[in-house]
Amino acid sequence: LFWLSLNVWLFWKTFLLYYQGLQYYYLHQMLGLGLCVSRASASVLNLNCCLVLLPMCRVVLAFLRGSRKVASRKTRRLLDKSKTFHVTCGVTICIFSVLHVAAHLVNALNFSENYSEDFLALNAANYRGEVSQLHLLSVLVPGLTGVIMVLVLFLMCTASTYAIRVSNYDIFWYTHNLFFVFYMLLMLHVSGGVLKYQTNLEEHPPGCFNPNKTLRDNMTVPKAFEELFPDYTTEPFPEDLSVPEPFVQNNFMRICSEEPKFQSHFPETWFWISGPLCLYCVERLYRYIRSNKPVTITSVISHPCNVLEIRMMKDDFKARPGQYVILHCPRVSALESHPFTLTMCPTDAKATFGVHLKVVGDWTERFRDLLLLHSNQDTEILPIFQQRHYPKLYVDGPFGSPFEESLNYEVSLCVAGGIGVTPFASVLNTLLDDWKCYKLRRLYFIWVCRDIESFRWFADLLCMLHNKLWQENRPDYINIQLYLSQTDGIQKIIGDKYQALNSRLLIGRPRWKLLFDEIAKCNRRKTIGVFCCGPNKISKILHKLSNSSNSYGTRFEYNKESFS
Repeated sequence: LFWLSLNVWLFWKTFLLYYQGLQYYYLHQMLGLGLCVSRASASVLNLNCCLVLLPMCRVVLAFLRGSRKVASRKTRRLLDKSKTFHVTCGVTICIFSVLHVAAHLVNALNFSENYSEDFLALNAANYRGEVSQLHLLSVLVPGLTGVIMVLVLFLMCTASTYAIRVSNYDIFWYTHNLFFVFYMLLMLHVSGGVLKYQTNLEEHPPGCFNPNKTLRDNMTVPKAFEELFPDYTTEPFPEDLSVPEPFVQNNFMRICSEEPKFQSHFPETWFWISGPLCLYCVERLYRYIRSNKPVTITSVISHPCNVLEIRMMKDDFKARPGQYVILHCPRVSALESHPFTLTMCPTDAKATFGVHLKVVGDWTERFRDLLLLHSNQDTEILPIFQQRHYPKLYVDGPFGSPFEESLNYEVSLCVAGGIGVTPFASVLNTLLDDWKCYKLRRLYFIWVCRDIESFRWFADLLCMLHNKLWQENRPDYINIQLYLSQTDGIQKIIGDKYQALNSRLLIGRPRWKLLFDEIAKCNRRKTIGVFCCGPNKISKILHKLSNSSNSYGTRFEYNKESFS
């Protein structure tokens, strides 16, 4: 609502500027409201085209999120909305682009019908009555670039819908990279200089009397001009009447000392987009240099339910729990890359880091086939001496995410749905190494899965952490609750190896309201961080409960990442 209000306010202020501004009087007489609407929508587009790139500067966001001196907790939580802000700017660009195009179509018609014989510099048409709008759009640089930009924007918007992203992510990926073409065309689009403003208002006030030309009858005077010159009159002088200077001044008639001069606007779009565009390009160059060396894959593990684990090593790679990386395998796709949350972070004792990925699309299927090319078993750890058989894999990152804050609360509630457990796996691995150095003193871990086999992804990790805390006399440090939403095949469940998890396995779905009440009762007057990675349905429920009040003075702060 705030961003919508800001855009509407900017639109209205710019509309009034062109509607009341004296320097646009003659152009407004020719184009009417089409001028005001086109320029007002252009100002909104400039703002959003400038800011839509900033949420994609991942390195900058990761730096701000990781710097305690630069960003407070509230600021870091605001950075979690970067994806939502990016989408909001994109939708705004689409809406006001439609308005901008419609206004310019009206302008093209008005340029033809209101061809000015007196002020030829203002004309965009070749002659009066040139109604071929296609001709106007084709001979002008703004018209050509505008048409192409509309097509590019249409492809980017339609391919960004949820249905296309889920069914064919490749289409979304390739069309979204057309943004570079869009910005290049945008820079050319504003260089046409079709719309002009008057520069010599003092020498030629709009509607003034020019003794060297026939006085134009029935001239409309702008309201803003009437306010500046209340005694001004447009009544013509007799043709045989000489008009000496003192007489004109006494009767408040303004005399033109010269013809009006018009000049094209300096392209303001350059001021808006040059900074963010340069920042984004510099960051992309830095990311390319940082990730140009392939990683060393130490092992590949095939888990149940089409989940693949990759463990890697890379020189000078450092990451915090909760962060994610972008994987690029040229043998799978020359241009396509995908983000995956780290499930294991490098430490001082070990340099290995890893990710878990679910095989759900063409890219992950081809990637799995390449990695397990020499594996004949469903589950196998491939030793490091077979590294020469692996395809080259490049890692870009790490980048920040909301889950970094889970260790900075005294009490945290982590809710995972299916493969959404991956960001919390890195947190659990970090606590397994050393939990005493963090602010966190109690962790509620809720994991909901449809298939019983999915719990095996991190069953070993959960058991090791449980045993470690029992040995250190802190069994209450972590509260584990596993929910099986579907009961098919429950007999396959867990043997003696995972006995610690048997008592924590529940059938059905969590009763979220009771769960929040219980947590609030046990942690009176505390601030609890709520972290969710899973389906939107769970996310909405947790968000609503976090914002609701309770009688224990407990405050819930909601953080979320959705993979849907």
